[in-house]
Amino acid sequence: MGLRSFIHRLTAPKLDYGIVTNPVKLILVVNSDLKMGKGKVAAQVGHAAVSATLKSGEYNPTLLDSWLKSGQKKVCVKTNYDEIIQLSTKAQSNNIQVVKITDAGKTQVPSGSLTVVAFGPDEESKLEALTGHLKLL
Repeated sequence: MGLRSFIHRLTAPKLDYGIVTNPVKLILVVNSDLKMGKGKVAAQVGHAAVSATLKSGEYNPTLLDSWLKSGQKKVCVKTNYDEIIQLSTKAQSNNIQVVKITDAGKTQVPSGSLTVVAFGPDEESKLEALTGHLKLL
């Protein structure tokens, strides 16, 4: 989806896709194995949040609309690469949107390194069951 289409979707009159009455949030999981600097982590988390928002607008506008209207709650947590992969597989089997961010390798980490995975936006209860045990960043 192009930028103009995305902006139109956000600003156009809303169609009745249905209503999500439960709280909605976005979970951003940082790969703690990489030992990225604070600025690098911030940039990678930003990439993940934007990518998850765009993807959600294309595939699940109801959840996106609910998330945008409720303040766009985001939580950043951390864990190792192996657990991120396990969580991604579990999320996909539970129909939770997964967005993986890999680095271009121009600064601190090797090219292709998995830096952040975004889960959602989706209902808080589903995401808590998946990532509630992880430590905050």
